[in-house]
Amino acid sequence: MDLETIFVTALLVGFSGAAMPGPLLTVTIGESVRRGFIAGPLLMVGHALLEILLVLLLVWGAVELLLAEQVHTIIALVGGAFLIYMGWTMCRDARRGSVSLQLTPDDGGVVGGQVASGRFSLHPVLAGILVSLSNPYWSLWWATVGLTYITTSMTRGTAGLLAFMSGHLLADFVWYGLVSGAVAGGRRFINQQFYRGVIAVCGAFLVGLGSYFVYSGLA
Repeated sequence: MDLETIFVTALLVGFSGAAMPGPLLTVTIGESVRRGFIAGPLLMVGHALLEILLVLLLVWGAVELLLAEQVHTIIALVGGAFLIYMGWTMCRDARRGSVSLQLTPDDGGVVGGQVASGRFSLHPVLAGILVSLSNPYWSLWWATVGLTYITTSMTRGTAGLLAFMSGHLLADFVWYGLVSGAVAGGRRFINQQFYRGVIAVCGAFLVGLGSYFVYSGLA
């Protein structure tokens, strides 16, 4: 992949992951009610710091291993298969209408409820770090898709890695900024039909990208 392709595909993959409901979305909604629009970007600062640290540790600790041809092949196959599965489930859930975006605070979650309700107040940057760490899906994503992208982008050197991280982090800031704006502004301009359409399109894109990774691994 060239640098532009790495950036654009990382942006779309990152957007696909960010758009799915999860604990970070719950905290973003609750904090946006209390703090306003700034809550979303602040939470993403914490989330971004954690991901940057993770990527640096992976690259510094295993750069030669990650660039090995056999290792790259295995990672590409595993990551591509996971992308195909994730994309297929997103398309399936969007078609069934089983995925939805509720722009109202939820006090039911252990972490999300505590932060949102004010019973246990954390600074949004710290909350962004802790909530990300508490989500097992986050670890699974980086162990499969994230690692695949790291090995792919590293073939272009530091510029490739920067292109990947820029696209990935930009997706988080755009989506959660949009959610914070919707909650703080008291508007519901992200309706369910539009949201499910976004999920379906992102799912189809992930299937295509996952197929490319599997093909590149086999080739």
